[in-house]
Amino acid sequence: MTELLFRDDAYLTQCRARVIGHTPEGGIVVDRSVFYATGGGQPGDSGQIDWGGGTMSIATAVKVEGGDVALVPAEARAMPPVGADVLMRLDWERRHRHMRVHTALHLLSVVIPLPVTGGQVGVDRGRLDFDMPDAPGDVAGLEAALNRLIDRDLLVTSEWISDAELRANLTLVKTLTVAPPMGQGRVRLVRIGEIDLQPCGGTHVARLGEIGRIEIGRIEKKGRQNRRVTVSLA
Repeated sequence: MTELLFRDDAYLTQCRARVIGHTPEGGIVVDRSVFYATGGGQPGDSGQIDWGGGTMSIATAVKVEGGDVALVPAEARAMPPVGADVLMRLDWERRHRHMRVHTALHLLSVVIPLPVTGGQVGVDRGRLDFDMPDAPGDVAGLEAALNRLIDRDLLVTSEWISDAELRANLTLVKTLTVAPPMGQGRVRLVRIGEIDLQPCGGTHVARLGEIGRIEIGRIEKKGRQNRRVTVSLA
């Protein structure tokens, strides 16, 4: 399996890795990665790799069979061969905005304590879909509550529990349709101070103050019981 360096240090912007394969679609499989691979509603990271034979822009990263990560070139060109050592450089500005949005969505699930039916992280905004038959009446109040939490500048940390421990405490799982990242024997939990704890494999800021001000956009009806709530970086 590819070593997922971003899980232990979301602020690591580059690393050296070895090419261990190529996918039929033209991806470059590496033995370790600072690039987050698309999943859980969060896009894969972009950036650049350098090796003895050249330089290549990376459009995204994806998960492939066996738990490995493949880097997807931004354009078709000669790839580094299997066995090549590469230097991976992350598009940090884009990643950090994903981190800010993703952490803000965790806070949104605190101020709207309802089951989550879907979600998506973007560079400027993100959204959660809630099992919410009726739209909230005080959107301005929700936005104010969200920003008050950010102003507390609580620490955001991670910890691990076993798959069995999570199955014994499924109240930690807020999503109805997206399964937690299980199957490897342990599950990563993201903790925000004393206010939130939930399974998540994505990248997050270290303190809430990094998010900055958040604005809640329109709330859309998506089906009989679902409401989509969008938040944006101000």
